Amino acid sequence: KDGFVTALWEINPGWASGVGYHKYDSILSIYDANEEKRQLDFVNAQLDSLKQFNVEDLSDNNKTDFQMIKNQLESTIFSIKEMKSSEWNPSEYNVCGAFAEILNGNYDSLEVRLRAFNKKMNAVPAYYETAKKNIKNPTVEHTELAIAQNLGGSSVFDADLKAALEKSKLSAAEKKEMLDKAQVSIKAIKDYAAWLKALPNKTPRSFRLGSALYAKKFNFDIQSSYTPDEIYKIAVDHKKDLHDKMFVLADKLWAKYKGKDPKPADKLDLIKQVIDKISLQHTTPEKFQSEIEKQIPELTAYVKAKDLLYIDPSKPLVVRKEPAYMAGVAGASISAPGPYDKNGNTYYNVGSMSGWTAENAESYLREYNDYILQILNIHEAVPGHYTQLVYSNQSPSIIKSILGNGAMVEGWAVYAEKMMLESGYKNSDEMWLMYYKWNLRATCNTILDISVHTKNMSKEAALDLLTKEAFQQQAEADGKWKRVTLSQVQLCSYFTGYTEIYNLREELKKKEGDKFNLKKFHEKFLSFGSAPVKYIKELMLSEE
Repeated sequence: KDGFVTALWEINPGWASGVGYHKYDSILSIYDANEEKRQLDFVNAQLDSLKQFNVEDLSDNNKTDFQMIKNQLESTIFSIKEMKSSEWNPSEYNVCGAFAEILNGNYDSLEVRLRAFNKKMNAVPAYYETAKKNIKNPTVEHTELAIAQNLGGSSVFDADLKAALEKSKLSAAEKKEMLDKAQVSIKAIKDYAAWLKALPNKTPRSFRLGSALYAKKFNFDIQSSYTPDEIYKIAVDHKKDLHDKMFVLADKLWAKYKGKDPKPADKLDLIKQVIDKISLQHTTPEKFQSEIEKQIPELTAYVKAKDLLYIDPSKPLVVRKEPAYMAGVAGASISAPGPYDKNGNTYYNVGSMSGWTAENAESYLREYNDYILQILNIHEAVPGHYTQLVYSNQSPSIIKSILGNGAMVEGWAVYAEKMMLESGYKNSDEMWLMYYKWNLRATCNTILDISVHTKNMSKEAALDLLTKEAFQQQAEADGKWKRVTLSQVQLCSYFTGYTEIYNLREELKKKEGDKFNLKKFHEKFLSFGSAPVKYIKELMLSEE
């Protein structure tokens, strides 16, 4: 494992920097034929060394690590030989984020970081020249994204760099050298964007992946015991079940919110009218962040009082305004310290609505109304992502941190929402109705992603699903359509992971009967780090 990780960072310097391993910060990889051969040689050599181990002889911790390493290596071969997104996705070529991380980092002195930045700039022109050679029939959507993101991000080499140089102790000559190189970098970025705009692309590739590639990518990314077809059927049934439960609640709440208004004949219409009314209860743009800050200690106290899970008080969660380089999509996200910085702060990034029209802000706040904001905080913070990631970083294995399984991570956060409500958190008909609406989002993410990429679902049908059947605001639905055209499979991780975790819990409950202890289940489950649920399940059931 140690040998694998050391070699992995050497061959993927950009990824290394991203997880806080900064030895190779000054290297910018150029994806040409030589680089592709290096990647494949590395993978084949590593797969060869795995053959000397018999999985059954390994410890529980190493069994999951073995599977995760093997999956990562085989997934790389699939990416290079079958997916080939380096040919059709021009947005894969973008240096801005990597350079921004060097400037915004606090892992070394500013001067050390700026010198890495300086060396790394040497490769920028060749990087983009190689990109132009690699691209063939790109998709229209990824081309537009590449142009917008590269042009937007180029400020890293302009205002951001100038500000950092002013603060630094570098000599005047070094500063001048860097500013000159930065101009060359900006020119390379702008040339790339201009080249993409002018590219004659008579037969652009469709952004839809198609069933065969989709099924393989699903297996590598989600590592589920379900196939895409199986999880699709489960999601469609679950959506119907949620609609039935929502109708019962909305029908009961009708008089409270709609008085003597006649009830519509259409069930979904009735649900929507009640939801729309309840959604008017929300905070203001100014108080959005302070409302979140106020709720975190309440959630922590509740988890403690109900004895649902141990939460380590020594690992702080800091709520902050979303940093500028992450901005663009308001909302909430977690930035957790990587395995090389376990004691760093975990940040809960909260998007700001400054500069938004009153109409957009209102639509957004209705989506994140007083009920859903609490569910969002359970998902992102306690006992969702923040709590899980603290456990994950304590897991004895760096493999589970760096190759963490997205479906387990997102699945846990979705599971946490339901578990909290089941335990009695803020119990009311309104809370449950809004929870079901929120759970429809994860459910419909899966239906949407599989339908769009393997069943040719149209944009119109997609927006219909999201606004009419999942009761989403128009702005939310438009954003999701854009996301499904630019990504594949990731949208399935929420519902797939949740389904597998929930089913595992119910299976253990049945087996253990009166002996089943919820807190023990949670702590045991999280102790395996961010491994795929199917492997955690094997280990937990074998221990039984």
